[in-house]
Amino acid sequence: MIFSETISIRTKGFSDILDITPHVVEVLKDSKIENGLVTIFCPGSTGSITTIEYESGVLKDLQKAIEKLVPSDVPYEHDKRWGDGNGFSHVRAALMKPGLTIPLIQGRLSLGTWQQIVFIDFDNRRRERNILIHVMGDQGD
Repeated sequence: MIFSETISIRTKGFSDILDITPHVVEVLKDSKIENGLVTIFCPGSTGSITTIEYESGVLKDLQKAIEKLVPSDVPYEHDKRWGDGNGFSHVRAALMKPGLTIPLIQGRLSLGTWQQIVFIDFDNRRRERNILIHVMGDQGD
């Protein structure tokens, strides 16, 4: 069976990190799928889905590391062409990837004890994002 649902979230941009695990769990309940795969995907080119420990220290450390790897205050060719100032966000998203697939076993996401599913918005402004949650597998008895 296949079940898909889209959720909407509002972000602040500039590496805003939002825990979307509760949204994914709610979609799983609606799907009634017990065993399979869950794919979480954000269409668009300036966001990323990943797993982390959603703790303030980790969030700040990750934001600092992202800024060091792909600084927001250097010139990007994208900015020269489009003039929108978010070239850094496209590079960050390309490195981090827009989607994630997680095994679903007996109705539970196969996450580590401290892992949560997060969306990171790299754009240089607030946005409303639509995130696709796609569940494939077998329903329970």
